[in-house]
Amino acid sequence: MGLKKYAATRVATMFGVLMITLLITIALVGSNMDSILKQGIAFQVRSEITENPATAESFTSVEEFEAFVQEQIDARTALLGLDEPWYSPQRIGITMYKIMLLDFGQATFITSDSGSSDVREIILEKLPRTILLFTTATVVISIVGIFLGALAGSRTGSAIDKLTSSFAVVSSSFPVWWVGMIMIFLFAFTYQVFPARATPEILPDEPGYAAALLYHMTLPLITIVLIGFGAWAYLVRNFMAGIMQEDFISAKTAIGIRRKKIIYMHALKNAAPPIVTILALSLSGSLGGAIITEAVFDWPGMGRLYFEAITVMDLPVIIGATYMLTVFFLASIFTADILYGYFDPRVRTSS
Repeated sequence: MGLKKYAATRVATMFGVLMITLLITIALVGSNMDSILKQGIAFQVRSEITENPATAESFTSVEEFEAFVQEQIDARTALLGLDEPWYSPQRIGITMYKIMLLDFGQATFITSDSGSSDVREIILEKLPRTILLFTTATVVISIVGIFLGALAGSRTGSAIDKLTSSFAVVSSSFPVWWVGMIMIFLFAFTYQVFPARATPEILPDEPGYAAALLYHMTLPLITIVLIGFGAWAYLVRNFMAGIMQEDFISAKTAIGIRRKKIIYMHALKNAAPPIVTILALSLSGSLGGAIITEAVFDWPGMGRLYFEAITVMDLPVIIGATYMLTVFFLASIFTADILYGYFDPRVRTSS
């Protein structure tokens, strides 16, 4: 199977997974979402009538006024298709179509920094900050972990190998929120090198916001890297330790190729497929697991948005955030599959 056909097959598979995820999400929150949407329509209709006193004064009785309000609510409910039950095929189809177009509706409680309640605007405001933090951390972790792991794997039993393995066990034993609080205590309160909150105190439209955001990002970035690169190095070390025992490595050593070139050009290339897969899973997993990290450091990204939305049960925001994180997860898995197929043609052949 060629790479293009393999990629097309993976795209179809990922799209099917995305549709199933959407369907499950809608099924879980459908009835509650219906109630929220209908309450929002009622609130909107009453607000519009209240803002126009002449309309309210034109009625002779409260019953006539309430009948008019209910008529407006029913008309708008029918216009939006909410007169059908949420589980009807038409409603589910329309809802999935809107979500795919990033039309998540209006948030119930949460607003963006600019005051907008449009869920799409809220997510597009938070998403780049999460990508900035966790993509940067994943790149740093992978670079340090790959080179350190390759060095340790090529010298099994050495001091650097034992140190790498020990640090991986120790660093992986501590939860990120605990290390985060220790880092905040040391570097924000004791030594006052970095701010305790990762949210800049200036507004996003002010000139120095980008520099302030990078400065506030430093402490959570150091914490994530400190927790993650040991395990990365240990995984790469195990891959490399097996590859360094292969016959082709012995052959290249025998013909006089420099050891550093053998390690970083030949052995590491053969370890690329599983490393690429772990890299993609680490990136998507870090985006999905950003809730605790961002809550500890008060980083203004998707994780904290998710936490706030769950706290106040803002369902449109929860659905929108779930959809976006699912898309990024599937995109990273797709990238890993394509790179795996590129490095190892046997995967394409067997598919």
